[in-house]
Amino acid sequence: MFIVAELEDTVKIEPKNFGKPDGEAITEVLNQKYANKILPDVGLCVCVHDVLEATPGMILHLDGCSYIKAKFRLVVFRPFIGEVLTGRVKSCSPSGVRVTLGFFDDLHIPAPALQPGSEFDPAEQLWVWNYDGEKLYMDLDEPIRLRVLREVFTDKTPTPATAAHAGRRQSAADASATADLQGNSSKIPPYALTCTIQEDGLGLLSWWGS
Repeated sequence: MFIVAELEDTVKIEPKNFGKPDGEAITEVLNQKYANKILPDVGLCVCVHDVLEATPGMILHLDGCSYIKAKFRLVVFRPFIGEVLTGRVKSCSPSGVRVTLGFFDDLHIPAPALQPGSEFDPAEQLWVWNYDGEKLYMDLDEPIRLRVLREVFTDKTPTPATAAHAGRRQSAADASATADLQGNSSKIPPYALTCTIQEDGLGLLSWWGS
């Protein structure tokens, strides 16, 4: 579920932090920059594991800050394909089930990846597994076990076209199109996992007595 990723970056140490040991000051700045951030093709950064190397700081006369090139390792959330995770049901919709781990909410079980015989109950707004004559509801906040099928990284960096529009006055049509685009893009997470429960032992823990 968690891995260690090695990265390099230039760290800016402000004068107020010159009295701190280099390792402590560097770690503090890196945690502020990376903690709880998604890095494309890396994963969800949790915290700095350790600092491997750091060059002597260079102080610029413009701002008086010290700039240090550092090589460091981050603890990253990035489950491997096929890994089994345990979370809780966050929401249900006709398209599938969304699961949360508490610190990460973008796990999705598409409808075709649910247990065979599952159907969506529009009145309850829940999925139901019809098993051996019983209706087993997937109630919200229930513990659920699922397997990772694939991961999807989405680049959320503003496009040059968006930046170009910012430099001129928009027409009503442009403004409407931009609002629609922003609204749709905000629904797409930068990092998401597609999962399945279409196996014995997967699904709500209560189904299997565990």
